[in-house]
Amino acid sequence: MDNRIQILFLTAEADPLVKIGGLGDVSGSLPVALQALPESPDVRLVLPLYPQIESADLNLQPVASFSIKHSHGSILTNIFQTRINGIITYLVNGAPVIESPAVYSGDAYQDGRKFVFLSLAAMKLVKILSWKPDILHAHDWHTAPAVYNLRLIREQDEFYQNTKSLLTVHNLPFLGYDTEVVLQAFGLPRAHMSALPEWAEHLPLPLGLLTADKINTVSPGYAKEILTPEFGANLEKFLQTRKDDLSGILNGLDIDAWNPETDPNIPVRYTIKSLTRRKENKIQLLKELRLEPDLDKPLLAMINRMDFQKGVDLVPDALELIADMDWQAIILGTGDLQLEESTRQLEIDYPQVRTVLRFDGGLARRIYSGSDLILIPSRYEPSGLTQMIGMRYGCVPLARATGGLKDTIQDYHHGKTNQSTGFLFKEPTSQALAETIRRALLIYKDQRRWQGLQRRGMKIDFSWERSARKYMDLYSETLSK
Repeated sequence: MDNRIQILFLTAEADPLVKIGGLGDVSGSLPVALQALPESPDVRLVLPLYPQIESADLNLQPVASFSIKHSHGSILTNIFQTRINGIITYLVNGAPVIESPAVYSGDAYQDGRKFVFLSLAAMKLVKILSWKPDILHAHDWHTAPAVYNLRLIREQDEFYQNTKSLLTVHNLPFLGYDTEVVLQAFGLPRAHMSALPEWAEHLPLPLGLLTADKINTVSPGYAKEILTPEFGANLEKFLQTRKDDLSGILNGLDIDAWNPETDPNIPVRYTIKSLTRRKENKIQLLKELRLEPDLDKPLLAMINRMDFQKGVDLVPDALELIADMDWQAIILGTGDLQLEESTRQLEIDYPQVRTVLRFDGGLARRIYSGSDLILIPSRYEPSGLTQMIGMRYGCVPLARATGGLKDTIQDYHHGKTNQSTGFLFKEPTSQALAETIRRALLIYKDQRRWQGLQRRGMKIDFSWERSARKYMDLYSETLSK
């Protein structure tokens, strides 16, 4: 008899099938890491059958066909199965997916239809397959309706009686606005007389937060921050009522994919024991971007989506405030046009700055392997991968003290340097950023201390195995609730 925990892992995206952001990284890596644990839980992944997945050569096998009830008539659902990195994966297809082929279309009604349909189809699928999940693990607003639906049907349907739910919040402000009509059309009523504020009683993520057995965020720091007005998306008072069921588990990093010892995208490979070889990468990078190949000048970098949340707007004024010091800088990213223009202007104003306004994964890796300092001035950052990648490659992170950034970076302080791995600043202002860059550049002059920062960062275990162990503990805690 198979006594392994059965986990239904429900998500909007999962690498390598489809990846838009950090959620795709988590959903692609965590199930694999979980299944590799000694307990070897039976993890099954469910996501929509987007066109880019359907067109790939995945040997999709049809496993079920059924209807989902809707106020305008039942919707036919076709489910296909494949196996990705050893994980049984179910792909949900039907009119709501076909009508909204982009992962996130920006149309609230279309996205709402697609993800509520996905949530309900996943719940019906496991019953048809007679595969009883012990844990329904849902992510963000897209699959929160499955959590709400489970609570509505659990007492009436014996099949789901022992299924518990965990809802992971990757980005709280995205609540699933303007989807009330969709939820009602699929038979999911708004909550009444609940602990939620009235305005939130018809939104997917708040309904999931209301009814999940356990809630977690993607870092311990973010779990604390969402209980405050600054980060709570106006749900902080409600979330205080669920504080005992709320925790944070830091995301992991694919340490095989991000490894300076084996990375084929960088000119010279290196390890913590051959860190001096890294200098050649810096020289090659400076030449590639037509900057002065001077190893004595610290090379600052920013690899970011051009977004207000990411604090990109703080950088131009901060660099102006340190214009009296010797440094060079590389900025890579794309996004908001106004922010793109402000970073492009930096290249015009300062001959030591290069701005590359595109997505370029290969260049990003060369920047990680050749730059000295990676800037991460985010206003909030639930987990963050940039700082982990930077440390893995010996590129020292300088970040705002928020969320997962604060959890993963030990700030450099004189007298307490033996644990430090980077630099942190508190206030989201250009002045605070500039002062911290100035502090870092002064330390850079002492290469013995700087290499200590690099080595300590490179030693940290950011593997998914560490995170998976904590999720297994949380699943056990959820089942005992």
